[in-house]
Amino acid sequence: MNLAIVLVIAAVIALSIILRLAVTQNLQLRRNTDLAVAIRPIDLEAFRNLIDPAEDEYLRRRLPAAQFRAVRRERLRATAAYVQIVAGNAAVLVRAGEAALASGDPRFTDAARKLVNDALLLRRNATLALIRVYVALAWPAYGCAAAHVADRYENLSGSAMLLGRLQNPGVPVRLSTMF
Repeated sequence: MNLAIVLVIAAVIALSIILRLAVTQNLQLRRNTDLAVAIRPIDLEAFRNLIDPAEDEYLRRRLPAAQFRAVRRERLRATAAYVQIVAGNAAVLVRAGEAALASGDPRFTDAARKLVNDALLLRRNATLALIRVYVALAWPAYGCAAAHVADRYENLSGSAMLLGRLQNPGVPVRLSTMF
């Protein structure tokens, strides 16, 4: 009986998180009409440091258990913030890719289609990673699998730069401080 209650509560929390993300991202996209302004650069190196299991293991060995759990939760909150920014940037890039596809220019079609597909996949993965981060917040010993989000974001950044260079060769497209 207790397991059923825990599962129902976890499902309600996950559903509320997903709905909140969907509504928040939708409202942010409506407010930002200029797509270039809507992109928020992130520091990929710092993001990768937060999600590095070796860093967590190092902290686990060096800190007392209670202090490690507190530091782990802070790192997870920061990870959640990064993942939310990544998801928001992916949503903006979906719109940019769709706009390039709608223009009908055959020079941009392949790059725009790749950008839209990569961005949609990243949004889905970011949502799943965010759920894992929130589960890890509840249970700090639970592993947080957000590494694939950073890798996919780096790939998406490359796709966005390619489309941006095709459309405006003189204007740089930058999604992270690493490039």
